[in-house]
Amino acid sequence: MPVLELLQAGLAGRLQPSNLRIHNGERIVLLGRSGAGKSTLISLCNGALQPDQGRVHWQGQPLGQRSRRQRCQLGTLWQELRLVEELTAVQNIQAGALGRHNLLWAFRNLLGLLDPAPCMDALGKVGLETDLLHKPVHNLSGGQRQRVALARLMHQMPELVLADEPLSALDPVLADDVLATLLQAPACLISLHRPELMHRFNRVLGVRHGQLVLDQHPDAVTEADLKWLYSES
Repeated sequence: MPVLELLQAGLAGRLQPSNLRIHNGERIVLLGRSGAGKSTLISLCNGALQPDQGRVHWQGQPLGQRSRRQRCQLGTLWQELRLVEELTAVQNIQAGALGRHNLLWAFRNLLGLLDPAPCMDALGKVGLETDLLHKPVHNLSGGQRQRVALARLMHQMPELVLADEPLSALDPVLADDVLATLLQAPACLISLHRPELMHRFNRVLGVRHGQLVLDQHPDAVTEADLKWLYSES
């Protein structure tokens, strides 16, 4: 059974009704020009946007009817990161576990690090220096902030990772580290502007003018397919 399904799900003026099924173990790259509808597709998949037609199912049930804990099995790395600037790096990372705990735990976590072992494991995966843990996020560099957001996602332990342009504005070394970490998830859908990386995935989706037009194994995608996908006309 697919973990996530879009069943003729669309949003007027932004994404035409689309069918999409994502299974456990799939590594999917989402390609297309800026403004083609990639971010809209990701936002429909995680429930940030509601389709005005069709349905989105998570683990066989409508996404909107799943519990908070079940919805947190979907993890998203947003392009703008969405960190809490006033909180420390470790407090932001611990926020990844909020879906598995209650409000009392969240309050206690603001006062001191709870259950540090999983948090330290997430840090190890992203190579963030431990001396930065207690610095406010607004004092960190762009690359450090990216690693904090990635560690927060890993601490969430999602079944499906959704990432919207996670490599933009990153240097090549950090970009490779971030992509390698994202690909460790049980399943992922990652929007990129770098089609040369598609062979690190086992499925390629293409969006053009708000329509899902390509769904292939990377070996089946030709230069002509990419040229058409990125063309204006």
